This record gives sequence, C-alpha cells and structure tokens, in this order.
Amino acid sequence: MSKLKTKRAAAKRFRFTGTGKALRNKAYHRHGLTDQPKKNKVEQRKTVLVAAADVRMVKRMLPYGS
Repeated sequence: MSKLKTKRAAAKRFRFTGTGKALRNKAYHRHGLTDQPKKNKVEQRKTVLVAAADVRMVKRMLPYGS
C-alpha cells in the first residue's frame, strides 16, 4: 500500500488533541477588528472543536494527524 499525502492547507488549519479530537481556530479574527467589541475579539482567540459532521473529513485530509 502506498503512503497517503497530507493536505497541506488542512495541516495549517487543524490539529488534534491527545485523545484524537480535532481543533480549529475561530473565524473573523484577521481584519476589521476595530468594528468588533472587545468581548468578541477575546473569544475569537480561543480554539474550538471541529463540528461532529466535519471530523471525518478532517481526519481524511490529515491521515497521520490522529
């Protein structure tokens, strides 16, 4: 069986916890930050779990990540 390739774009956006759950960064934190309340900006710094419906796709893009 040949080796699988990692999708490099996905490798830059997702990572896995020690138990195999997929993490992602929150959106809307690149520009236009002066128009947002500070509470939103602080909340966007955190990482969150990938939605359950998308985990299978992320694991397929990162075959050696989890």
